[in-house]
Amino acid sequence: MSLSPNQTHSIPSQNTPNNAHSAVDLVLDTAYQGIDEQAWQQLFAQARKSGLEQFIADLFAGKPVNNSENRPALHSALRNLSKSPVLLNGEDVMPAVASVWRRMELLCNKWVGITDVIHIGIGGSDFGPRLAVEALAHVPGIENRGMRMHFLANIDTAELSRILHRAQPNSTRVIIVSKSFTTLETTMNAKAVVKWLKDHGRTQSQIEHALFAVTANIPAAKEFGVEEENIFPFWDWVGGRYSVWSAVGLPIALQYGFETFKQLLAGAQAMDKHFKTAPLEENLPVIMALALVYQQEQHQITSYAVIPYADALDWMPKWLQQLDMESNGKSVDRDGKPVKFSCPVVFGSAGSNAQHSYFQLLHQGREIIPIDFIAVREPMSKLPEAEMHHRILLSNCLAQAQALANGKQANNPNETYPGKRPSNLLMLPKLNAYYLGALLALYENRTAALGALWNINSFDQPGVELGKVLAKPIEKALASRSEAVQASENIDSITAARINFLNSPAK
Repeated sequence: MSLSPNQTHSIPSQNTPNNAHSAVDLVLDTAYQGIDEQAWQQLFAQARKSGLEQFIADLFAGKPVNNSENRPALHSALRNLSKSPVLLNGEDVMPAVASVWRRMELLCNKWVGITDVIHIGIGGSDFGPRLAVEALAHVPGIENRGMRMHFLANIDTAELSRILHRAQPNSTRVIIVSKSFTTLETTMNAKAVVKWLKDHGRTQSQIEHALFAVTANIPAAKEFGVEEENIFPFWDWVGGRYSVWSAVGLPIALQYGFETFKQLLAGAQAMDKHFKTAPLEENLPVIMALALVYQQEQHQITSYAVIPYADALDWMPKWLQQLDMESNGKSVDRDGKPVKFSCPVVFGSAGSNAQHSYFQLLHQGREIIPIDFIAVREPMSKLPEAEMHHRILLSNCLAQAQALANGKQANNPNETYPGKRPSNLLMLPKLNAYYLGALLALYENRTAALGALWNINSFDQPGVELGKVLAKPIEKALASRSEAVQASENIDSITAARINFLNSPAK
């Protein structure tokens, strides 16, 4: 497939539905948003007044758009296959990025006879590569090296046990992914896997040879026992939830080959170019962001759903939950003032399964919940039934959007559908690494655009820290079963009672 044409234009109405725009061959149809031309023009004017165009320029120029930590957000450099200079404090970051690409490619060519890869990471170190590996597994005819790719994130040993039961210790490689290399869940799971290797007779040198790390804290990885040549760096200008494009995406390259990984980067780079250069009126991430803002302002919506009519993308809503809610789930803006709006709750799952779950609420519930329908024009298998099944899948997608928008009146109130439920339809020509990269970058850029429109810093996440801090004294109290826990500065009376219950003998 060619890496070329980055299409950025409005679609002629005779070829596609009205209210449709295209970029990188992805078509966005907003016809069911219920936004008329005058309202769109007001939204674009609002975007310009908010400084969105300048924000986009600053984002790609490496300005410190993460104002609370005085850092840029240069994840776009990770997919800059053209290697055009990206300056940070006057220094081009691309030589370091390209060096990691070369090392990733060499590792892909080097691994032979590996049966299992255990990728240990949580949050942004897990969702992106897990989504991509799962999605690309469904691409007909894709190169697949046949390794079992295990993703270990949860501190719950059920996940660890399931993986260790399947993996073969003599032919397993372990990738530990943590920007700080201090993430509790990741380091504890890594220690457990190292113990498993020892318990199965692997020598210290064999274990060191089997361990790899992706981190910004190289000294900590070396201290853990990872050989320096097995450590892949990434940088503090890369946020965890934007990091799948870095060596965090090693499982993608290892499973499907480095050329497939480059295709993922190429699709994302093409979408970045569109976001950076397209006028707001034709800019897909901006249009999607403004549609959501409109629904907030008109209907006070507090959630939205993402329904990919592609089983391969079933993990996408989970990835998007972190991207959107960790980025923009804030109560104050960049200036410390209370916000009027911030990120709605994100949920979703693959259609048509979702229709048999929560679509009852979407159609007839009291709350208006906008939906992003995602459809793929080509079937995802070569089975004899593929064409017919895919036709039914697409017909369900289109029918649900129509029913939600138009509704139905009936004499029986129980059979009445109120309608006027807004949705987008996002259509991919096919699902492969290139278009997957474009799709994920579309949502990354939409998240950034939303942050700019709300005047929110999309690149920090202070809200995740308090629970981590409080967990330490609680864990210590749970470990000490000898005496009753009393309320203290870090443990309130309700939590103290719960700890005492958990520490009491089970009946």
